[in-house]
Amino acid sequence: MSSTIVHLVRHGEVHNPEKILYGRMPGYSLSERGRKQAATTAASFADHDVAYLAASPLQRVQETAEPFVEVTGLELHTDDDLLEAGNRFEGLRTRGWRSQLFNPVRWQLMYNPLQPSWGEHYVDIAARVMKAVDRAREAAEGREAILVSHQLPIVCIQRAARGQRLWHNPARRQCDLASVTSLVFQDDQIVDVHYTEPAQEL
Repeated sequence: MSSTIVHLVRHGEVHNPEKILYGRMPGYSLSERGRKQAATTAASFADHDVAYLAASPLQRVQETAEPFVEVTGLELHTDDDLLEAGNRFEGLRTRGWRSQLFNPVRWQLMYNPLQPSWGEHYVDIAARVMKAVDRAREAAEGREAILVSHQLPIVCIQRAARGQRLWHNPARRQCDLASVTSLVFQDDQIVDVHYTEPAQEL
C-alpha cells in the first residue's frame, strides 16, 4: 500500500485593524506577525519530501504560501476549491459589544446555525475542499503535499476525516494561525489525522 500525507496549512495573521469579517473580500494581506508565522511554518517542512503545493487564490493565502515555495522549490498551484467559505456577513463587525449581528435585520439569516443558514453549508465546504485534497494526494502519491487554505475549510475536513458531525462551536475549533492539519492516507483512505502549531510561539 502507498502512504501519502496531505498537509492543510492555515494562513497567517491578517492585517485587519477594523476587525471585520473579511471572508472572500479582496485586499487583505498578512500582518508582519503573519509573515513571520508563515515563514516559521514553512521552515518546519525543510526536511519533508513534498511533491505538490497549492493554495487558495485569496491574497492572505498566496502570501502565506510564498515561503513554502522558497523552502520546497515547488511551483505554486492556485486551487479555487481551497477558497474561504462563503458568508453573507462579509464586511461586518461580528464580535464584541459592537457586533453588527445584534441588528434585527440580520436575524433572518440565523434561522439554522447547523447548516449554517448565513453562508456556504458545511457539507458543501467539505465536499469541495476534499476535491482539492484528492487532487493533491494523487499528485504527490507516496510522498507529501501542502495545501494552504482558511480556518473553516480546514476544520470541515478535520471533522469529516475524524467522523465528527460538521456543525460545531466555532469557539472550539482546533485550527490556529499558520497551523498544520496532516491527513495520512493509505492508498485513498485516511488512516490518521495530526495537528501541529509550528508558529505557536509567535
